Amino acid sequence: MQPSDIGRLVTLGAPAVSPDGTVVAVAVRRVDLGANRYRTAIWLTPTDGSGPPRRLTGSEHGDSSPAWSPDGTRLAVVTGREGGGAQLRVLPIGVPGEPVVACERPEPVSEPVWSPDGTRIAFVSRERAARWATGDDDRAREPRRIDRLFSRLDGEGWIIDRPSTVFVVDAGGGDPVAVAGGPYEHSSPAWSPDGRTLAVVADREPDWDLDETARIYLVDATGGGGGPRRLTRTGRHHTHPSWSPDGTRLATLASDDHLASPAHASPAVVDVATGREDVLATGVDRTWRPFPGARAPIWDDGHLLVSCEDRGGIHLYRVAADGAGAGTARALLTGERAVTAYDRAGGTTVVLVTDHDHLGELHVIDDGSLRRLTSLTEPFHDAVPRGRTPVRLAVPSPAGDGDVDTWVLLPDEPATGDGGLIPVLLSIHGGPMTQYADAWFDEFRLWAGAGYAVVWCNPHGSTGYTQDRVRAIRSPLAETAPGTGWGGIDADDVLAALDGALATFDQLDRGRVGVLGGSYGGYLTSWLAAHHSARFAAACSERAVNNLESMEWSSDVAGAFRHDIGVSVLDAPEEFRRMSPLHRVRGIDVPMLILHSEDDLRCHVEQADALYLALRLLGRPVEYWRFPEESHGMSRDGSPRHRVQRAQIILDFFGRHLGGRRPEQVPAG
Repeated sequence: MQPSDIGRLVTLGAPAVSPDGTVVAVAVRRVDLGANRYRTAIWLTPTDGSGPPRRLTGSEHGDSSPAWSPDGTRLAVVTGREGGGAQLRVLPIGVPGEPVVACERPEPVSEPVWSPDGTRIAFVSRERAARWATGDDDRAREPRRIDRLFSRLDGEGWIIDRPSTVFVVDAGGGDPVAVAGGPYEHSSPAWSPDGRTLAVVADREPDWDLDETARIYLVDATGGGGGPRRLTRTGRHHTHPSWSPDGTRLATLASDDHLASPAHASPAVVDVATGREDVLATGVDRTWRPFPGARAPIWDDGHLLVSCEDRGGIHLYRVAADGAGAGTARALLTGERAVTAYDRAGGTTVVLVTDHDHLGELHVIDDGSLRRLTSLTEPFHDAVPRGRTPVRLAVPSPAGDGDVDTWVLLPDEPATGDGGLIPVLLSIHGGPMTQYADAWFDEFRLWAGAGYAVVWCNPHGSTGYTQDRVRAIRSPLAETAPGTGWGGIDADDVLAALDGALATFDQLDRGRVGVLGGSYGGYLTSWLAAHHSARFAAACSERAVNNLESMEWSSDVAGAFRHDIGVSVLDAPEEFRRMSPLHRVRGIDVPMLILHSEDDLRCHVEQADALYLALRLLGRPVEYWRFPEESHGMSRDGSPRHRVQRAQIILDFFGRHLGGRRPEQVPAG
C-alpha cells in the first residue's frame, strides 16, 4: 500500500436490517481524492444472497444513518446540505411514492429512529441559541457565557450555545419539536413500544459537568408532560438504551465510573416502574462497550445481543436478560476478528466484520457460521496487494500478571540495510482506554509497504483485558485502585513487546527502530523518546499529550483527567508534571517529528507547540507540521489530501532516519 492508495479506500457503516429480515441497508463511504472529499451513499442488499448490493442513493453531499420504518416500506436517511446542516429524508422502498423531506436543519442530524406506528421520527441535532440569530457574522454576536465545563467538543467546536437536542418530526414532513434539550446534552433516543415515551441519555443533575455521569431519562414524545424524568437511580454511567418488547424494562450498557475510572461497562436491565437495575453477565471481566462497535443491546426472545472486547477481538454474544453469571452469556461470534457493527430483525442477524487481512464487509450469522453478503471493498483489495498476515505473539508483561498481546507485520519487500536486516516501526495506540483490534488498519499496511516490519501491542491500560489491567496506569496517589501512572507499566509493556518481536524475528534490525503513535500513543512516544532515546533511531509524536497539567485545562474534556488518573491537578500538580514528557524533554536525544491539527480540541495544539519550543531551544533535531482546519481524528476522517500528505511526511521522515522507502511526493512545507 502507498499513500495515494488512501484514495481507493471503501468503508461500510452500521447495517440496518429491514423488519422482515430480508434486506439490509448500509452507508458506503468512498474517498474522492481528486475532489478532496468523501462520497457516501446508501446501498441495499438482500440477506438471502439472491442478488448483489445495489446503490439506492447518490446525493452530492452524502447520505448516511439509514433507518427502516416499522412496516419496511420506507427508509429514513440523513442527507448533507451545501454549506453545512442536513436534511432528514424518507424514501419509499418497494412501493410507489416519491422521496419526502421530513425536515431540514442548519446543524448535522444523527440517530434517526421511527415511532412504533411509523408516523413520527425522533432524531438528534444541535439547537442554536438566540445569539446565533445574527447570521454568520461572529463579530456581531453577543459574547458566549461559559458557566460549565465541557463547553466545546472536538470536531464540533463550541457547543455551549448549541446543545445536543432530541427532536420529533412527522414522517410526512413538518416542523420538528424539541422534546429534550438544552442546556444539557442529549443523545440515543429510543421509543417505547406504545409510542408515548422516549428514553434518552443525558445528565441533567445539578453540577452535571462536574459529575460527568450519563443517565437515562424518560420524556413525553409530544414534548409535554413536564420534561424528562430520571429513570436510573444508581451512580452508574448509563448509555445506549433499548426497550423490551413489552415496555416494562430498558436494556442499557452501564459502568461504575463513579467508583474508579476507567470502568468496564456491562449489559444491564432497568425496571421502568421501579428503577431497579440488574447487571448482567457479571462473570465476564471485559468491557461490553467496545470501541468501535458499541450500540444499544438488541432484545431477542428474552435475551440481548451485545458485543464486547476480548484480547484484540470484538465479539458478539447472546446474554440472558435475567442472568448475572458467566454462563448466561453465549458466544455467537468470536475469533481473531472485530465485529464493528451489527443489527438483527425478522430473525436475521447481520454483522460488519473485519480482520487483519480484510476491510469490513457485511455477513449474516447462520447457525453459528458466517455467510458473506457484500464485496464492496474488493476493488481496493484487488488494486492493492494484501501483503502478509500479522503474526501474533504472547509476550510476558514485566508486571508478571500475564501476557501482552503483540503483533508483528513483516513486509513483502523489506527495505533491508547492511546485513540484510529490516528496519522496524513500533506503533502505539491512542486512548489509553482502547485496544488495537483484530482488524484491518491502513497505517500498518502503509508502513509495511515502505519496507518496515511493524510491531504493535495492547499494554496495561488498554481495554480487552480485565478491569484491573485497564486501571493499572492510574496514579499511585489515587485513593482507589492506584497504579503506576502513565509512563509506568504501560511503557514497560511496550518495550517488552518490542523486545519480544526482536527476539522472535532475527531479521529485524535493532539499530533501526522508529516509534510513533497518536494521542495517548503520541504521549507514550514522547515519553519513550525522553526516557529511552538510545532504543530508537527516530520518533513521530502525533496529536500528543505532552503536558498533562495544561491538558487538564486546555482540552475539550477539561477536568476529566482527574477521574482517569485518580487525583486532581489542583491537589497534586507535581504528579501531573511527573508524568509529563515535557518535563523530561532534556532526555529526548533522537530525531523527532511532531504532527498536530490546528483545530484539535481534544489535545490542543499548544501540546505540540510546547514540545517543539523545548526541543528547538535545546538544539535537538525536530520537525513540526501543523494541519489547518483539521481536528483530533484527522488521520481517520480528515480531508483525503491531508491524510495522504500525512502519510508521505511520516514515510519521508523515517525513510531519512531509518532507511525505509521514501514516497515519491512530499509536501514542500
